[in-house]
Amino acid sequence: MPSFFHLASALVFILIVSHSCHAQQDYLDAHNTARASVGVEPLTWDDQVVAYAQQCSSQLATDCNLVHSHGQYGENLAAGSGDFMTAMKAVEMWVDEKQYYHHDSNTCDEGQVCGHYT
Repeated sequence: MPSFFHLASALVFILIVSHSCHAQQDYLDAHNTARASVGVEPLTWDDQVVAYAQQCSSQLATDCNLVHSHGQYGENLAAGSGDFMTAMKAVEMWVDEKQYYHHDSNTCDEGQVCGHYT
C-alpha cells in the first residue's frame, strides 16, 4: 500500500504553507517522536504519495481554501506563514489534541477535537 507516511490504519497528509522549505526528515522526525511516545511504529516516506500530496496542495493553493480532498488518503491540513509554521509546529498542533483523546474507548472529550490526533 503506497503511503506518504506509512501508517497502520490511516495516512497523515501535511500541507505546510511557509516561506521556508523543510526537509522530509523534519516531518518524519516530528511524527515519529510523537508516535514513539505511544508505542506506534515509525513512519516512512513514499514519493508516490508525495506526488499526490503535491497535486492536492497545488489545487488548494489556487484559492487558499483548505478543504479536504476526500481522496484515497486521509489528511491533516495546516497553514501558516513565516517562521511560525514549521514541520514540528504542524505536528505539535495535531498532537496537542492527545490530551482530549481516550484510547481505550476511542472517544474524545465532549466539545473537544481529536480527529487530527487520531
